[in-house]
Amino acid sequence: MSQVTVFSEVECELGEGPTYDPASDRLFWFDIRGHRLLEQASHSHETTVHELPLAASALAVIDAERQLLATEKGLYVREVSTGRLSLLAAIEEEKAHTRSNDSRVHPSGAFWMGTMGKSSEPRAGAIYWHFRGETRLLYPDVSIPNSICFSWDGSVAYFADSARGDIMRVACDLVSGLPAGEPQVFRHRSLAPGEPDGSIVDEDGVLWNARWAASRLDAYAPDGQLLRSIDLPARQVTCPAFIGARADRIAVTSAWQAYDAKARAEDPNAGKTFLLDLPVKG
Repeated sequence: MSQVTVFSEVECELGEGPTYDPASDRLFWFDIRGHRLLEQASHSHETTVHELPLAASALAVIDAERQLLATEKGLYVREVSTGRLSLLAAIEEEKAHTRSNDSRVHPSGAFWMGTMGKSSEPRAGAIYWHFRGETRLLYPDVSIPNSICFSWDGSVAYFADSARGDIMRVACDLVSGLPAGEPQVFRHRSLAPGEPDGSIVDEDGVLWNARWAASRLDAYAPDGQLLRSIDLPARQVTCPAFIGARADRIAVTSAWQAYDAKARAEDPNAGKTFLLDLPVKG
C-alpha cells in the first residue's frame, strides 16, 4: 500500500511543472494562474513562494545560479539569487491569448515546450523544440499540450493533447532531441478515466501519468498496458516528478481551477502538492 501525504499545503489555482533539483535538494513548481514559482526542500514542510511578473509553467536547471523558465512569452533565464528574468528565446510572444504549459528537457539538453490558449481554445497551441539557440515548431494545432517526457536514454518521446485524450509516442534522435518518425498512439483515451496530464518515465521505462479529473496517477508499461493506479486526494491532479536523492519518491501537483466555493469545499485538498512514497526508480 503506497503512502500518500501532503508535501505542500499551499493551494495553487493551477499547480504545474514540478521539477526536482538534486544539487540543491529542492522541488520547484508553479501556480500558472497565480504567477508564482514555489520551492521546497524534499524533507521540509516550509514552502517558499516567489512572485513572477508573468505566467510560467515549467523549469529546467541550467546551473547553480540559473534556471530556464517556460513562460507565456517564451523562454526566460532566471537568476536564482535575485529572481531577475532575461529573455532567451521569444516563443509566441506576440500572442496575448496563449501561454506556456507542459514542458520538459530531453536527455540531450534540448527543451520541448508546449503552448495553449489561456481559455483552452481549440488548436490554439503547439509544441516547440529549443536547443543551442534554435527554436523549431514540432506539432501545431494543439489544444492542451501535456505528458511531455522522455525515456531515460532519450530514444523515445511522449506527449499528449489532453483535449484529444491519447498519449502519443515517437522515436527521438539521441543527439538533437528531435522527433525521428511519426507519432503513434501509446495509450488510447477510452482506456482510462479523466484526461492525460503531466507524465514522467522511470528507469524501467514505466510512464507515470497524472489523470486530470480522475484523482489518480496511472503507471503504464512500455507497451502501454496499465500496471497500477494510485488514488490521490484531489480531483484535478496535474503533473508528477521524481524527488529525493535516490529519485525513489514522486511528487504530484494539483489544481482548483474553475472551482466555485461549493466545489472547493467538496475537494478540500485541491491545489496542494502531494508526496508518494513508492518503490520506484526515477
